[in-house]
Amino acid sequence: MIAASEPTRIAGYIAGDTSVASLVGVSKSYGNIRALRNVNFSVEAGQVVALLGPNGAGKTTAVKLLLGLIEPESGNARVFNGDPTNPGNRIRTGAMLQVGRVPETLRVREHIDLFSSYYPTPLPLDEVLAAAGLEKLRNRKFGDLSGGERQRTLFALAICGDPDLLFLDEPTVGLDVEARRALWDQIRRLVERGKTILLTTHYLQEADALADRIAVINKGEIIAEGTPAEIKALNSGKRIRCITSLSMPALLQIPGVIDARSDRGAVEIDVRDTEAVVRTLLARDSSLSGLEITAAGLEEAFLALTQENGETANRLN
Repeated sequence: MIAASEPTRIAGYIAGDTSVASLVGVSKSYGNIRALRNVNFSVEAGQVVALLGPNGAGKTTAVKLLLGLIEPESGNARVFNGDPTNPGNRIRTGAMLQVGRVPETLRVREHIDLFSSYYPTPLPLDEVLAAAGLEKLRNRKFGDLSGGERQRTLFALAICGDPDLLFLDEPTVGLDVEARRALWDQIRRLVERGKTILLTTHYLQEADALADRIAVINKGEIIAEGTPAEIKALNSGKRIRCITSLSMPALLQIPGVIDARSDRGAVEIDVRDTEAVVRTLLARDSSLSGLEITAAGLEEAFLALTQENGETANRLN
């Protein structure tokens, strides 16, 4: 079991000379709701940092603070070693957010031209369209785009100013597999050019594929930090696949089971203590068959961090 009473900072990441964006001792509340609690968090130059957590964990608040859209109650939000609201810092920053509205009557190229005008040295229009896979949609009105096409347009608006720091909030929502992989390739190219990216996503495979570092936030606190491999290593559990006559509620009540789900006539069970769970399964179901055990991945580590069990609240978000 992963106990998260104290943050797990695997490599001791602290805002330093290479920090492009940071929260230092930041707290923020909305009325009686504490969104962030004394958060220390940094994004290092040239990295993709994934901020993961359940809904309401504090991800959006952290991003808004770093964009200068809101102010902390205590502590400091810094971008390029300065105030996020400083005009010189803002023109070095791009953002793809899930909030706000884009005029639906403007065409894709018109949106990009408009956003590009906010920056001193924007990328050429054709380069932006190509990066977002929008070449054939340049003259399409935003209101006529599909959900996935709108996402690609929002990505184009985020990168058109050639920013040094890019905030991507759920960038691949609504994209099919091919479009998602294409956007991943563009993100990798941005990093190759020296850009820095803060990514929030609910696709754990996306974080695993892209991130140099992952920070897990839950209930307003950073509870774990490290590389994807280090985060996965926090969880010693594994996944069991089998065919069983036990019901789903019965499986979930077995000590050591984190989660269980049906899958094509079998069940997949995420566990902490493999041997103990297997013994229980065999004892309770003499007809058990098709038993397979595999190593846990990022999803299992995330579930273990966020799981609440007994006296320990294993938080993640």
